[in-house]
Amino acid sequence: MAPKEIPPAQDPALAPRELPSMVDPRHALVILAGKMDWQAASAQFGPLYVPGRGRPAISIRLMVGLHYLKHAFNLSDEQVVMHWAENPYWQYFCGEQYFQYRLPIDPSQMTRFRKRIGASGCEFLLKLTIDAGLITKTIVPVSLDAVNVDTTVQEKAIAFPTDGRLYHKARAALVREAKKAGMRLRQSYERLGKQALLMNARYAHARQMKRARREQRRLRTYLGRVMRDIERKIQGAPALEDRFRNWLNIGHRIHTQQRHDKNKIYSVHAPEVECIAKGKAHKHYEFGVKVSVVTTSRDNFVVGMQSLPHNPYDGHTLEAAIEQTINLTGITPKQAFVDRGYKGHRPQRLSVWVAGAKRGVTSLIKKRIKRRNAIEPVIGHMKADGRLGRNFLKGVTGDAMNAMLCAAGHNLRKILHRLGSSFPSIDATA
Repeated sequence: MAPKEIPPAQDPALAPRELPSMVDPRHALVILAGKMDWQAASAQFGPLYVPGRGRPAISIRLMVGLHYLKHAFNLSDEQVVMHWAENPYWQYFCGEQYFQYRLPIDPSQMTRFRKRIGASGCEFLLKLTIDAGLITKTIVPVSLDAVNVDTTVQEKAIAFPTDGRLYHKARAALVREAKKAGMRLRQSYERLGKQALLMNARYAHARQMKRARREQRRLRTYLGRVMRDIERKIQGAPALEDRFRNWLNIGHRIHTQQRHDKNKIYSVHAPEVECIAKGKAHKHYEFGVKVSVVTTSRDNFVVGMQSLPHNPYDGHTLEAAIEQTINLTGITPKQAFVDRGYKGHRPQRLSVWVAGAKRGVTSLIKKRIKRRNAIEPVIGHMKADGRLGRNFLKGVTGDAMNAMLCAAGHNLRKILHRLGSSFPSIDATA
């Protein structure tokens, strides 16, 4: 064997750099990384992976940390992965030992991880933030005795559902699926459909409503012709009938629904979207799903959040909201403060105080009833600073996951603010 040659000296700029030597140990994210129960996350999600089969899975702490950072800083999947490669504090928070110069994962892995853990896994991530809030003393156990409860609307990422646009989108979806199946349609109406949709919008803007309705009827006619053409061609082919069943069902519902019907479809790609009126002067209708929010009365810390499909009455959601809070915190609240939409609904396990109550109100209860309004800016922050204002996740499960992850992001912002305020002040005269 020939003697080994001495390897050339490695460029110091490219040598692995240890993250503990790069980060400030007083930084809020560094402190929070030591307070989070990462072992509990690994124990919770570890059984979801099959050992000894396939390529090695991505670190659970990395995936959990990326989701926390995404919702704490209001980023998309692509943005959080890009920023992670530039930020040593984010890498330290996610458990890396050395600074990484490459992207940690493909952004599509974020979607796969959410599908793997489901809504129950996102609820567990919310529970970990509550535990971290107690450890860091952002909240104290006595804060869990009194909670504020309210509902809001988590809007879906859809365009405003005009009839003309729905006819056009349904026809385009059917034509696209027919092309994928190799089906040759009699006519696709792609050019005529675009032209009719454009003229419908122009006439409506000019308040020429008869002409606008004429173009709208044209769009509806194009949708009906495409549906009938596809139904003729798939007749007697079970495989094609199964493939087109959902799209044709959506198309028929859009084609036949009238203005005052219930259970209407407002989006082709998100048929679960509901039209909800919350009595707002600036926005009469919101298109999405109702969400229940539970916060501590003292600290505005979110201790419960869940999506509520089918737009239930607010009072009917109180029992489930309190039940989730008990499951997440392990403590039964003694008092719940709500608005007048919950009037007449009082779970047996706690006392419920409705805004405007006069009978039996002490000075402390009066202060807490006034304090109930503090839940409104919490919802506003989750919509403006978090990702509650526009949900991009798919389906009913996506609604539930996004709501709970938004709550976790809000809690992390509260914790980081608490830990960041403990930094030593900078002496400008030094």
